[in-house]
Amino acid sequence: MERCQAHGLTSIAFPAISTGVYSFPADRAAEIAVTTVIGALKAAPVVSRVIFCCFSDNSAQLHLRALKQA
Repeated sequence: MERCQAHGLTSIAFPAISTGVYSFPADRAAEIAVTTVIGALKAAPVVSRVIFCCFSDNSAQLHLRALKQA
């Protein structure tokens, strides 16, 4: 996010990683990703679009739930 701010980039994408082969809990990964991005947005007001790249419907639903709870 700092690099986005420094370079005037208005969008960024984050892949949902480590929840497959590495077996990190998908619900926890979504919560961490969403809360971290929301917190980082305060330091990067230039960013107007964040994309969470989810590789399954389940991952997408978990990210949506985390966004609603944030």
